[in-house]
Amino acid sequence: MSTPAEAVPVAPSPWRARLGEWVESSPVQRLVILVILVNAVVLGLETSPEMMDAVGPVLVTIDVICLAIFVVEIALKLLAFGWRFFRDPWNVFDFLVVGAALVPAGEGFEVLRTLRVLRVLRLISQLPQLRKVVGALLAAIPGILSTGLLLGIIFYVAAVMATTFFRETMPEYFGNFWSSLFSLFQIATLSSWETIVRPAMEEHSWAWAFFIPFIILAAFTALNLIIAVIVDAMNTLHDMPSAKVEDDHRTTPAEADAEQDAEGEPRRDSEIVYQELRALRSEVAELTELLQRSGRG
Repeated sequence: MSTPAEAVPVAPSPWRARLGEWVESSPVQRLVILVILVNAVVLGLETSPEMMDAVGPVLVTIDVICLAIFVVEIALKLLAFGWRFFRDPWNVFDFLVVGAALVPAGEGFEVLRTLRVLRVLRLISQLPQLRKVVGALLAAIPGILSTGLLLGIIFYVAAVMATTFFRETMPEYFGNFWSSLFSLFQIATLSSWETIVRPAMEEHSWAWAFFIPFIILAAFTALNLIIAVIVDAMNTLHDMPSAKVEDDHRTTPAEADAEQDAEGEPRRDSEIVYQELRALRSEVAELTELLQRSGRG
């Protein structure tokens, strides 16, 4: 009984390979990034009634041209790469954003057209420093979630206590759990917090004993914890083995010898060994000549 032949991956056609190389080439990508920036500026100008009254048709035309370029780019990539196009997360992101932009701008769908401005996020892939920051933020997400959970517990406990303490005297701020939660969030952001705390202290002289610890925990401690998590993630990415390998490649042999000597581990490179061999060779030659003279005598 014959077994079915294994599926052999088919190589892409030469013209598809050339098309893919052209679409992914630096000039084309620079043009696409320029169009992304122009489209982002146009979308911002379209939010101004004055600009729309002055040059509205021009902005709409530029917007349509930018969208057409985006559609052509996506179509060429799909033609060149086929299903492999969806293996790249950035390609999937572009496909979804452009697809949303093609939705008819009817009632309830106008917000989808503005999603084209999100394509400016592709600039992150072109700037190494931004990639590093984004990588640090992504690596810090577990720590940020843990800090957010701690902050949520603090807010929950404080909201229950504030509702119990101030519900009768300040119902506009602490009448129920959700009102207390929103008021405490305003206090934690230090946005006009005195308009809530001072009236509470006029009604309850001991109110400071509740609000001051809450502000210290929610506004200062939690924020510093989040900053510490992000900084630690950036330091961790900087100290990754890949970064160390790149640093080692940039280190000259002389610097490496100096570092190893500083650690107390002397090192001999090929030049030192060659000099010692020459000295040993000279000594052997002198000893041989001395023996020959002794034999003649």
